Formats: sequence, C-alpha cells, structure tokens
Amino acid sequence: MVDVLVAGAGPAGISCAIEATRAGLTCVVLEKGSIVDAIRRFPVNLTWFSTPELLEIGSVPFVTSTFRPSRIDTLNYYRRVCSHYGLDIRPFDAVAEITRSGSMFTVETSKGRTYQAGNIVVATGYFDNPNRLGVPGEDLPQVLHYYDEPYRYSGSRVTIVGGRNSAVEAALDLFRHGALVTLIHRGEQLSEGVKYWILPDIQNRINAGEITARFSSSVLEFRSGTIVVRTPTGIIEQENDFTFVLIGFHPDIEHLARFGIALHPETLAPVHDSETLETNVPDLYVAGSVVAGKENNKVFIENGRHHGAAIVRAILARRVRG
Repeated sequence: MVDVLVAGAGPAGISCAIEATRAGLTCVVLEKGSIVDAIRRFPVNLTWFSTPELLEIGSVPFVTSTFRPSRIDTLNYYRRVCSHYGLDIRPFDAVAEITRSGSMFTVETSKGRTYQAGNIVVATGYFDNPNRLGVPGEDLPQVLHYYDEPYRYSGSRVTIVGGRNSAVEAALDLFRHGALVTLIHRGEQLSEGVKYWILPDIQNRINAGEITARFSSSVLEFRSGTIVVRTPTGIIEQENDFTFVLIGFHPDIEHLARFGIALHPETLAPVHDSETLETNVPDLYVAGSVVAGKENNKVFIENGRHHGAAIVRAILARRVRG
C-alpha cells in the first residue's frame, strides 16, 4: 500500500515521484519498459534543441560538456536523478488494470502483481503508439514506425513518409549516410512546424535532386521490394528497400478509458482540472504529454516536468481538508 502510484517512468512520472518523496509520501513507479524508455528509443545520434536547464527535474543540475545535450547525456542524467532520490521504480511491469474500492485504488500489473494506492498518476506519454497509414503491407518487416540510426540503411532505397520534424530529420540523416532517400508527404509542402534551421537544408537537398520529394502524394500499398504511391500525376510503383512511417503518435486511449478517465471527443485528451491535473476520477491524475491527447505538440518535457509539483500540492491540500 502506497500513498502515490505513478504509471510511467518518463521525466514527468519521475518528477511526480520526486515531489511525492520530498513531501514524505510513499511512492512506487511502474514502468512497462526501462527508465525513460521513450528517450532510450530516440534516434541514437539525437541532440536536443532544448538546453540542459530546461530538462532538469528535482533541482538536480544537468551538467553537460556541450550547449545542447545528447540522447546519451539525457539518459545518464535521468538515471542519476532517480538514484539520487532513491526512487522505487519497477521496470518492465506495466499497469494493466485500475479499479477503485472506497478510498483506495487497486492496481494489477502485467506481471500479476497487485498494489493498493490512495492516489494514481498516469504519466504514460504517447510514444508507444505510432500513427499508422492503415494500408496493405504496413506490417511487412521493412516498414518501420520508429527511426533509430542511419548506418544500417547505407546504400539502400529508403522511403520516408511524413512532412514534419521527425520525417525531415530522418531523411537528412539517412541521405548524409549514403541512403537513397525519397520523402512522401500528403501536403503540398513540408509542415510549417519544421524547425527553421532545418528547413533550408531539406529544401536545398530537394532542389538539388539529392533527396526525391513527392508532395500531395500518399502510399497505397507496401509490397516486397516496392511501394505503390498515388501522386498528382497518377499511381506509380517504385523500388523500395525500407520505409519509415513517421507521421506522429497518439495516446493509449483504450487504457485511459478502461481506467474510467473521460476523454475529450476531438483531442482525445483526458478530461482534467488544469490546475491540479486531477481527472474526472477523484484522486486519479495525469501528467506529461498524455495530458494533451492528440495535440501532443503542446506538452513537452520542458513544461510537463512541472506537473508533479502541481499534483502533489493537490494531494497534500486534500489531506489537510480531510
């Protein structure tokens, strides 16, 4: 039995656990993967646009040798923070069910363990649920929904589906490491949200014919060794070794609904109090990017890291009133 049980050991979930620990509350964090697992699965060469102080949690300084931290810097930092506070994190044991009886929650996990908690924080993010095209052949092994690193694909014909930052950055990285890259995007041009310092680079590569771009186009089918695309001038079938479908992510709405959390009909964001982050289920809170539903470009580590303090304040205030 614990005061606070946190589902998800990303930066927002860790922040919640730190604030609970600081307040003298008992806390357990359940995580379906490893600590900050979403960051672990980021492209291996990733460098953050944010500076270290914007990623800090728990008042622990994030010291790096460069102005912008790398993926490795960030993984090491968050693990060090967890160690510093002695957080009780249970990796590879996901929350499967949450039920309520009186003033307590009962939590069942994927490993068959049972916990009781007075308060629950769902900080499960959205990175585990990539958006899909829903076309034939999308489950073929050469069709991937996460970009990892470029070296495996050198000399291969690689198609990138998408027109936002992740797609553009993957296309440039692959091109610079020897892949033959085609970018397919349903829009007439790249997304307006593409980072301003990357946009000239991708446009120059396209203009020079170094990266093939097919705008106002969509994938109709994946086949072994080829991809079928609808373009403004007709349907074509082009040779293809690998495809990265990088069109964003969505929250795990099935789990949220099963936990009794109401969802906004358009954004699929969990209904919650904007000040306390408490959902329609009393004593059940949300934190981090899951708060925004499909609008996951509104909550990042930089602002989601503050959710823990707001949640713990609400828990303590309710105890005082009680």
